[in-house]
Amino acid sequence: MPQLSLKRHYGFDILRVIACYMVIQIHAGEFYYIGPGGAVLNTPDAHVVGWYNSLFRICVPLFVMLSGYFLFPVTDTKTFFKKRMSRVAVPFIIWCALYAFYQYFMGQTTFSSALLNITKIPVNFGVEIGHLWFVYMLLGLYLFAPIISGWVQTCSRRNMEFYLLLWAAALSIPYLHLLFESIWGECFWNQTPMLYYFSGFLGYIILANYIRRFHLEPKPWNYIVGILLIIVGYIVTTYGFLTRLSFEQFNSTLELTWGFETINVAMMTAGLFLMLKNITIPNPSSPAVRLLLDISAKSYGIYLAHIMVLNAVYGYFDKQWDTAAVKLPLIAVTTFILTYIVVKLVSFLPKSKWLLG
Repeated sequence: MPQLSLKRHYGFDILRVIACYMVIQIHAGEFYYIGPGGAVLNTPDAHVVGWYNSLFRICVPLFVMLSGYFLFPVTDTKTFFKKRMSRVAVPFIIWCALYAFYQYFMGQTTFSSALLNITKIPVNFGVEIGHLWFVYMLLGLYLFAPIISGWVQTCSRRNMEFYLLLWAAALSIPYLHLLFESIWGECFWNQTPMLYYFSGFLGYIILANYIRRFHLEPKPWNYIVGILLIIVGYIVTTYGFLTRLSFEQFNSTLELTWGFETINVAMMTAGLFLMLKNITIPNPSSPAVRLLLDISAKSYGIYLAHIMVLNAVYGYFDKQWDTAAVKLPLIAVTTFILTYIVVKLVSFLPKSKWLLG
């Protein structure tokens, strides 16, 4: 196994900041193609969102790869879970409660319903704030980490590539379902078909550690392959979304090629990861780099808080311009900056780690 460098890889901080911004623009774009009840809005603005945000579907997979890259080895299970509980689970629970009361103060629910939503947190996030799903998924991956830690650290390159090959096949299942209603043992009494155990976000963690173990050092092919993966993945992702706009009625089926667990999104994610992982910064002590590192460190807090800011920013900017081509990036950038400022101010409060991670 190659010796892993202990130097800071600023490319990962850049990727984390990029992923954080992408999440915000993805959510800002939802105003322009999702109608009441999840109905599809087939409008010029929806097409703009398709062109702008298709690449940005890599945001969640990037977060998972970045988390997974630094996840192993798990040497002490108790310490491992204690750290994740304090940095991830506790802030998540607090923000679930905050969003419940936020909806009450915005007139979207009653006080009793807000309290009821808080009690539902052990079951699901309870409130109609969709981005909170991510934390349940992440915690599930953390639960699995001690179990696979030894394998991830010691398995052969060929074994890891075999897993990734089967994972890639599993990522293609959404498209196979366009041809076949059920495949590889799927039926109403079997929810775990043949490649079930090779599917899901775990593959992004394995991919990150595969790159860490066998492709950490910069190579010229990283950029060539990375660009090709992004281009091919973007074409499939964008074409699928724009084509389906014309006939899909509901968002749940419109976003087929936008799925985080699709082969095209995985291609774009791997491509950008390969291209940026080895970026070097000539002056690490510069104010710009310090700002980058601070945003990277506060990305989880920004992720949790941004919906409140986004709703306010959208309410103002949406009235200022006629086309999403202008207002979508403006809404996203403004939300990103304001949310960072809010999180930065909150970070000065005592015990703020329980709120921001």
